[in-house]
Amino acid sequence: MKRQQPEERPLFYDIVCPYCFSKFSPEEVVFRAAHHRDDDEDYALGEDAKLNRYRERFGLDTVFDMEAVLAPHDVPEEHRIYSDNIVMGLNDRYGVVTRRRLCPQCHNELPVTAGKAPSNIISIIGASQVGKSVYMTSLIHTLQHYTADHFDAACMPLNAEISRRFRADYEEPLFERGDLLDSTQKEKLQEPFIFQFVFKDEDKAPLTLVFFDVAGEGMVEQDYLGLHGQHIKNSAGILFMVDPLQIRSIRDKIRINLGNEPGEWTPRYDEPRDVVLTMFGDFIAYQDKAKTNIPTAVVLTKSDMLHSLKDEEGDYIKSNSNVFRNMVHRDWFDLTEFENIDGEIRRFIEKVDRPFKGTMDVYFKDTAYFAVSALGSNPVDMKLQGVVSPIRVDEPFLWLLYKLKYIEGRVG
Repeated sequence: MKRQQPEERPLFYDIVCPYCFSKFSPEEVVFRAAHHRDDDEDYALGEDAKLNRYRERFGLDTVFDMEAVLAPHDVPEEHRIYSDNIVMGLNDRYGVVTRRRLCPQCHNELPVTAGKAPSNIISIIGASQVGKSVYMTSLIHTLQHYTADHFDAACMPLNAEISRRFRADYEEPLFERGDLLDSTQKEKLQEPFIFQFVFKDEDKAPLTLVFFDVAGEGMVEQDYLGLHGQHIKNSAGILFMVDPLQIRSIRDKIRINLGNEPGEWTPRYDEPRDVVLTMFGDFIAYQDKAKTNIPTAVVLTKSDMLHSLKDEEGDYIKSNSNVFRNMVHRDWFDLTEFENIDGEIRRFIEKVDRPFKGTMDVYFKDTAYFAVSALGSNPVDMKLQGVVSPIRVDEPFLWLLYKLKYIEGRVG
């Protein structure tokens, strides 16, 4: 058994904004006034340029009438409200208290725990067309309904708007109607989906899970790389999605074995190595020894497709592989099960795409390999066959929880 040692808590923690991913001290936080006044221009309703610049990136409407932004240093010390060494509220000049803390860069409202606990953000990233939206939906559904309970925790959206959008646009179509997510929906620029994995043990900080897909028309290249670079650099852990169909050496084999016509297959796949070079190259080049320490789970999606590659000789995936069976981790992370899956998928990736595996080895110090099926079966004509039965979707997330010392790992 590998037990995690408690570490001494600092007075406060740097904050990473889950919306724009900038990193800053709690002392830099600003506040949204809780009221407005027409007789004081400092408290009048007006346009918030920083918030609207953020909203414009995602095609959201401009907001014209917002309450004023207040800086703590403009308020007398005795009118600042502290909790755990952090300014959590302001009593303004009219005696009205606000506790709405904002990111100083994008003016979105920060989580209540920001600064009091580590801003551990886990990011789900990958190329366009690899099924990130479907995986995110399946993962969050699984965390909310099963996994959180197994680890004495709860998985909750950051706010009511994210909850409504996730249910209406993702969870209900997939889990209640059996519809695959509309590809045009995936291509739209969307605000991040932000969830918190909150433990009932108050000594454990919440973990923030951010699904952020900046791929799509309308995002200029500099914005894309700048935002993605911030996003990756300030993440505590990364779920990096790879679709088997991205790998040219097995794409044709799967197509032949499944009997699909070429017209049914999207031509837009990027080779995994090219994705790594594009998404990580700029950021990692500036790290110590040009490597990153951020734990990164390489998640091979659509593992149900690998059934067509099963090979009794073990050239690809053996027919009795645990990859095709769901696994429930409860109370701790089963290291024996993990090492078996990690070893098998590492060997598989090395066999079918050695350049990608080599690139990962060069850029990343801490990686693990997984295979998941967000649906449990291969859809036909964009419709699911039977109920959604996810396989191992939470395993990469649980490995990151283990690496970040939230849960124990034990040899099974």
